[in-house]
Amino acid sequence: MFIACWSAKGGSGTTVVAAGLGLILSDATRARGASSRSKGRAGQPPRPVAQALPDLEEGDALLVDLGGDLPAVLGLPEPNGPGIADWLAAGRDVPADGLARIEIAAAPGLSIVPRGSGPLSQPPRAEMLAGLLAADGRHVIVDCGRLDAPGELDRGPNAHDEAAEVVRTVVSSASQSLLVTRSCYLSLRRYLRLSVQPSGIVLLTERGRSLSALDVEEVCNAPVVAEVALDLAVARAVDSGLLSQRVPRGLARALLRAA
Repeated sequence: MFIACWSAKGGSGTTVVAAGLGLILSDATRARGASSRSKGRAGQPPRPVAQALPDLEEGDALLVDLGGDLPAVLGLPEPNGPGIADWLAAGRDVPADGLARIEIAAAPGLSIVPRGSGPLSQPPRAEMLAGLLAADGRHVIVDCGRLDAPGELDRGPNAHDEAAEVVRTVVSSASQSLLVTRSCYLSLRRYLRLSVQPSGIVLLTERGRSLSALDVEEVCNAPVVAEVALDLAVARAVDSGLLSQRVPRGLARALLRAA
């Protein structure tokens, strides 16, 4: 399984969604569920994630960070070694197992390839990257960030264009291309400018929004495969660096449908 998570506007929750998918698709959350949860009020232990979500397919997972924030969301120290940007820039000089060499452990059953330093360059190498990710035997989830790669603008127009092309190549190659968005007019307006068709939508729902899931589906011409309610439990897990230790149940339930 090769999933690309992306957004049209910043602040849509793309990184949290990607991290959550990696955690619930890996053995980490499943193995931890039975032992880490305290007993319920009736004296019975709550069902672990693996039991509460019986359709969840077991298997290790790999997170690939094109945005730069995945380690922080998972509560990991900032990586100081090479990453995807360095692998792309190395061109043909990189050894055959170079991608595997830059992985770091994030949790049991879950690894991450960090973004690294420098711009996302060498778009032709992005095709090779996508091929390697598609052939990986694990669940692969890529945090692509914003599709237009705004963080590269300060490096110059050429760097920005190359980075955007790298991201688009990965998105177009994924078996599942998931647009992560709020039911927000400005987000949908920016999406329509991108001319990219997702295979599904992960919708962050908020009280008081006038646009429904059906409205979002009509605008994007794609199905909403998961609705994730804004939840303080998720925000607390991210802020405290504990998301990788325990995925909030509501987030896990919602994202299972996207997986």
